[in-house]
Amino acid sequence: MRGNFIRMTALALSLVTVLGLLSGCGSSAETQAEVQTIACVTQVQDPYVEELEIVVLEDEAVALSEAPAAPVYEILVAEASGTKVKKTGKATIDYSNTGDGYVMVNYTAATTKKLKVQVKGPTTTYTYNLNQGEWTVYPLSDGNGTYTVKVFENTTGNKYSAVTSVDVSVTLTNEFAPFTRPNQYVNFTAESKIVAKAAELTADKTTNLEKVAAIYDYVIQNTTYDKEKAATVAAGYLPVLDTVLETKKGICFDYAALMTGMLRSQGIPCKLVIGWAGTVYHAWINVWNEETGWVDAAVYFDGTTWQRMDPTYASTSKQSPTVMAFIGDSKNYTTKYLY
Repeated sequence: MRGNFIRMTALALSLVTVLGLLSGCGSSAETQAEVQTIACVTQVQDPYVEELEIVVLEDEAVALSEAPAAPVYEILVAEASGTKVKKTGKATIDYSNTGDGYVMVNYTAATTKKLKVQVKGPTTTYTYNLNQGEWTVYPLSDGNGTYTVKVFENTTGNKYSAVTSVDVSVTLTNEFAPFTRPNQYVNFTAESKIVAKAAELTADKTTNLEKVAAIYDYVIQNTTYDKEKAATVAAGYLPVLDTVLETKKGICFDYAALMTGMLRSQGIPCKLVIGWAGTVYHAWINVWNEETGWVDAAVYFDGTTWQRMDPTYASTSKQSPTVMAFIGDSKNYTTKYLY
């Protein structure tokens, strides 16, 4: 049965065409790399807050490259429970649900300044944007350990002042917790159209592998790469999943986020991965299933080998043998962030 996991369409593409696809996926790692130079800070005690530090924070680069009825899964949501908070006159960090793999931040003071949140885990530091006056979910993608969560406001140029921070010791309820819920990068609710579409596509599927195949096939066969968007997208861009579903086009960030949201809505743990495909900045996904656990470099099992789950390349190349060979070679991919 696993040999039927996905239908391969072999269309001949020249190596020149393949290289063109890969070079169009995003800009070079040298021009896209994020600057994350952060000094230690002292926790804020005064509720009216003084500036803690001045640091340089760059915008994160945008990844651009191109049977019986199934059970109804509970859509896991995030909430600011209020049981564990760090609150100042400017911002609130809610860390009540770290076991479920996330923290939430709300910048409550009136401001027109650009805002950022930094989540520093045991091995990786993530820098995000923050909108004033609304709760935003940030995943704890580094697993168990000590995290530092900081809130920053812009001073001048790319310089930011820290307004509050908190150190948190995290023990996840399970390894899937950060990769089963919505967050800032994979944002959806029970009412989202992508949730209904995922349920429709998997209604007659009984295993996770069958569900992954159905959703993957739909995304790569019905979504086209948006070259105009890739040429004009601004730093800080975040996918709107229902818009990607409706317009049927997007950049690689959109492809990966759409699939991640649809799979998570079906109870399938999925990681949205940002990193390099060759020398270009790119986005793809890793999926968990009962038979093999985390398949970190996979798209499907063809009866012999696993292939990487890279919906953008598979879609834009029409699954040509040459591109699929590139996708299937884990040496071509380097992970930087997990969302």
